[in-house]
Amino acid sequence: MIPAYNEQATIQSLVEQVLEQQPTQLLVVNDASSDKTAAILQAMEDSLPATSPLQIIHNDHNLGKAGSLWRGFELAIAQQMDTVITIDGDGQHRAEDIPALLETHLSQPERLIIGARERNLKTQPLGRFLANRFANFWISWASGYGVRDSQSGFRLYPVALLKKITALKNSEGFVFESEVIIEAAWQGHYTSVVTIPTIYHKNRRASHFRPWQDIMKITKMVARRLRIVNFSPRGLFAAIINKAPS
Repeated sequence: MIPAYNEQATIQSLVEQVLEQQPTQLLVVNDASSDKTAAILQAMEDSLPATSPLQIIHNDHNLGKAGSLWRGFELAIAQQMDTVITIDGDGQHRAEDIPALLETHLSQPERLIIGARERNLKTQPLGRFLANRFANFWISWASGYGVRDSQSGFRLYPVALLKKITALKNSEGFVFESEVIIEAAWQGHYTSVVTIPTIYHKNRRASHFRPWQDIMKITKMVARRLRIVNFSPRGLFAAIINKAPS
C-alpha cells in the first residue's frame, strides 16, 4: 500500500517498481492531492490490463497519513489478507527491498517488520537525524525495548496485529506510526528490522513530516502511555542501552 499526497514527482516510477515485485494487490490511496498525482495514477490505471493488481482509492478530502493507511488496512482485513506492506510515496524507499521484509516475516510472522534506514549525517538532514533519535528514545521507553527507526513508513504489518489495534484508527497523523509500535509491543507483537539505505531524491517534495511539531505530538502521546505503565523503569533502562527485543 502506498499512501500518496502530492507525489507527482515520484509516484509513477514507484508504482512501476512495486508492480515489478508482483504483489497480490497494490493499493494506492490518493489523499486528495492538489497536484497531478490523481491524474498520473488514473492514466496508469487506464493503461494497465484488467488483471493488474493495481487498485486506486481517492479520498474525498485530506485524511492525513493515518487516515489513508487505515483505509487500506480495513480493506486488507475485509479481504482476509495475511500482511500489508506500506511504502511511502516520495521515493525514499526501494521496492527491491520488499522481498527482504517478506523473508523476515516468514521467520517471525507475529512481528511488525520495519525497514530501518541507515543513519548518518552524510545522507540525512541534521534536523531529521536529531528528531528521529529523540523519537526513538521515547518510543523505546514506552515499548520496553530498543526500537530502531520508529519514523520509517516502510513496514510490514501482520493483519493479525491490525485486527487487535483498531482502537488506534483515530490516532492523529504521524502519531499513529509511533503509537502502533507501542501498542503492538503491549499486545505481544515486537518489531524486527531490515536495514535499508537512506534515500533523499533531489526532486523530492518537501516532507509532510514537521520534525519538531510532530515530534512534540508524538512525545505527548508517549508521555500519556508512560503514565499508564507508571513510567516503566525497566523500559527506560531498555531505551538507554537500546536493548533489542528477545
